[in-house]
Amino acid sequence: MRLGLFGGTFDPPHVGHVLAASDAVEALRLDRLVFIPAARQPFKQGGVIASPQQRLEMLRLTIGDDLRFAVDAIEIDRAGLSYTVDTLVAYAAREPQARRFLLVGEDLVGQIPSWRDSYRVAELAEIVVLARGDGDPPPSRGEGEGSVHVLPFTRIATRRVDVSSTEIRDRVRAGRPVRGFVTESVAEFIHAATLYR
Repeated sequence: MRLGLFGGTFDPPHVGHVLAASDAVEALRLDRLVFIPAARQPFKQGGVIASPQQRLEMLRLTIGDDLRFAVDAIEIDRAGLSYTVDTLVAYAAREPQARRFLLVGEDLVGQIPSWRDSYRVAELAEIVVLARGDGDPPPSRGEGEGSVHVLPFTRIATRRVDVSSTEIRDRVRAGRPVRGFVTESVAEFIHAATLYR
């Protein structure tokens, strides 16, 4: 089995996440891609607005009945900070025969070497950088603070979609519509839960 693991805060999940995931499924010939919302990311302390359960529900609404995708609450169910290495260790035990691909956004390349046990991360999964279309290629070595080592990764091009969770939160705060940025069901969820106001 070829298994893609796509983590993040997803606050909220948007069409860009879905398109990048779809491109990854095709480019890597994945059998399944799992979205994994973080409970508390070490690099985003205090920056998350929606609760873990709200982000989990928005992800479930986003993927709907698309059988290519799944959502796993493993990091939300685990206490403490969400470390990628812990999730990969769990997946290695759960799906030992799977070929695992860790999907990360291009903006995170420089952080990877500073992740907890980053060498172990690279042993447990193939790191795949989701590059936005015609953007510049990411650096070939990590640029995290104090990083001195290089980790291998593959870069795949995804469609360039200029939308971000920050922009969506700002639009909601300003009273502007977010339909088209997120699925209809997520737009309704945000409205009903009065999120990001």
